[in-house]
Amino acid sequence: MTANSSSLPAALRRLTLMVSGEDSLDDQDAGDQPRKGLPHERYLLGEQVPLAPVLLLGQSQQAVDPEQNIACLQPVHLHATRDHLILMGQNQIDLTKNETDELLNAARPFIEEDFGHPILFHDQHYWFIAAGPFESLASYSVDQAHGRNIDWWMPRDTHQEGVAKIWRKLQNEIQMLWHIDPVNEAREARGLPSINSLWISGIGKLANVKMPVHLTKSQQIYSHHPLMAGLAKHAHIPFARDVDLKGLVNAFVWSERPDTLWPHLQQALEQKQLDEVLIIDFPDGKTRERIFTAKSLNKKSWAFWKKTETLTWKEIISS
Repeated sequence: MTANSSSLPAALRRLTLMVSGEDSLDDQDAGDQPRKGLPHERYLLGEQVPLAPVLLLGQSQQAVDPEQNIACLQPVHLHATRDHLILMGQNQIDLTKNETDELLNAARPFIEEDFGHPILFHDQHYWFIAAGPFESLASYSVDQAHGRNIDWWMPRDTHQEGVAKIWRKLQNEIQMLWHIDPVNEAREARGLPSINSLWISGIGKLANVKMPVHLTKSQQIYSHHPLMAGLAKHAHIPFARDVDLKGLVNAFVWSERPDTLWPHLQQALEQKQLDEVLIIDFPDGKTRERIFTAKSLNKKSWAFWKKTETLTWKEIISS
């Protein structure tokens, strides 16, 4: 392993592998509000974390005005415990496309009246709209807030007071509307969690995206995350969901299962298909960049007469 450098010589064959990060408890305990964005979201987008316009760009075919503030709305389930509510992740609620269409049809008049704009685009899990009067809200993504007490993660006022209160009023109206919706009656009959609230997050504009150099200099992006499809389109970089093992050179990969990809990258290094792999991860919420070459894959050992062993993914990520 060697120290990282942002410069990439033209002849150097590198693959960049990014791993998702979690919040540092120190970050969230400091101050009177959470830090916006998960570590990898801040790394990819910059400190303002304008998730919504990038997600919209990646999931639709429509042009996105780089100067327009966009908000992301998501139908969610809030799980009631003894003394607080917990936000469930999108992968836990089994929401279908038909269900989200019906819920949106019921809520659309309320949403569009308060936002002062029409819904721009929607799919199974994401609805997008110009942020309008809500553009000053500080908000937090479902990925960041799920599994946690929502009191700490609810949208907050920034420089304009009263906006969070208006949002909560709209949120409450939709909660009451969906409480009696046939979609939830059918879901509860099937033993599924009700869709009992609407979450707002990702407010921002494309003009505020600050992509890292390792991403902008890449020639191919691989990821199953919809955010990367938007960044690829924004930067005019070829994109694919699945990694092509014949197209690793100068690629950027955000993998949710790096442990299954790592043996292929090891082989590419050993067979000199790649010169190095740059691994970006976020221990304790801090960005860490490490370069691995074929030589640095070997474990250090004083028993020089024994066959050298290569580092496993678990050893790399935990070191």
